[in-house]
Amino acid sequence: MAGSGTAHLRPRDEVLLQVEDLVVEFPAGRGRTVRAVSGVSFDLARGETLGIVGESGCGKSSTARALIQLPPPRAGSVRLDGVELTTLRGEALRRTRRRLQMIFQDPISSLNPRRRVRDIVAEGPRVWGAAAPVNGGVNGGVNSGVNSGGAGRADGGGLDERVDAVLEAVGLDPRTAAERRPHEFSGGQCQRISIARALILEPEVVICDEPVSALDVSVQAQILALLEDLKARFGLTLVFIAHDLAVVKNVSDRVLVMYLGKTCELAPSEELIARPAHPYTRALLASIPGSGLGLPPADRLISGEPPSPVSPPSGCRFRTRCPRAADRCAVEEPEIRPLNGGDHFVACHYPDI
Repeated sequence: MAGSGTAHLRPRDEVLLQVEDLVVEFPAGRGRTVRAVSGVSFDLARGETLGIVGESGCGKSSTARALIQLPPPRAGSVRLDGVELTTLRGEALRRTRRRLQMIFQDPISSLNPRRRVRDIVAEGPRVWGAAAPVNGGVNGGVNSGVNSGGAGRADGGGLDERVDAVLEAVGLDPRTAAERRPHEFSGGQCQRISIARALILEPEVVICDEPVSALDVSVQAQILALLEDLKARFGLTLVFIAHDLAVVKNVSDRVLVMYLGKTCELAPSEELIARPAHPYTRALLASIPGSGLGLPPADRLISGEPPSPVSPPSGCRFRTRCPRAADRCAVEEPEIRPLNGGDHFVACHYPDI
């Protein structure tokens, strides 16, 4: 498949989640269309963290929402453990959504301010039936995992005990937190509540949509450490979305770089940092203060503002800001291809190799 738009996808039997040629578009009025995501493909092995990074407006959050079919993509394939989600409807889709949970960017506004924490976290199990196990246990199950701390199992214990256990798992004391409302907590604590709300449903994939961008730097580190701990304890698979490559590179096994709805580069995190091949990736790395990577200043690697997703440039979408752009870049869209036969992939006519 080298040279195709899905050259970097692994065999389906090796991955938990596989996304192929995803297209997300929105009406923009007057007959115009926002091309938010255009032919993006990626996959995740069970227990892996994939970071998705790019400037605001590159399509990261649109990609995240398309994974859970809210709204469904205009075209493309989303397979979870071999099940095609884009063809599911009604109750079948509703039940599958339990297996993919999201953590949102703004932890405070994502919580109902009128409800107590216990009710916020318990809402999912109440909707699905508190007495029934959600997934029958994912690698032992989140609820069975927290059960070792004294909680009742999803198929036997009480819902209150499950809520207490998952609050403890995210670092909150249920005795003081469960009966309070969101406005009584800090932003970091609210994000812990959001994580507990996602975990109690025993998801297989957790989509983290810029979960630390609204938090102070010191609190960011705490939430990132918490996510790493929960991933290890409960065998979670994560999609971690951010605009800051400095954050993404520290928590991801692989990193997907997006620009204006397209994939620029995909590589293992350490490989991407050590040998960035796409000019846009190099610019993102150069913008990290004190990175020590020996790159030119970011303003020498990129200029201007991103074009409108309503009318993206022909050929390579990055060409209007790229210092290497040539005539070929205006007429021929670069296909994603492997570098040196490895697991580093780039969509650029003139990559650094």
